[in-house]
Amino acid sequence: MAINLKNDIKPISYIKTNAAEMMKYVNERKNPIVITQNGEARAVLVDIETYQETQDAFALLSLIRIAEHDVQNGNTEPAKKVFAELR
Repeated sequence: MAINLKNDIKPISYIKTNAAEMMKYVNERKNPIVITQNGEARAVLVDIETYQETQDAFALLSLIRIAEHDVQNGNTEPAKKVFAELR
């Protein structure tokens, strides 16, 4: 999913006039489009599957961060005890 500078960076005016084409592009190629405004990158257009995968990854990272915090603070139980309680 490398950015193609010619095809994947578009000004907002282009997006406005070619919205359906841009939606088709991101959904078929799974490439994000960087949207510029006044020459600066301001937003990214991505397909819904990629967006959901990104959100899921962030949620998993958040759970890992919480678990690491618990380990650092000693909020753990031995695996044998946990599995015994589950049985």
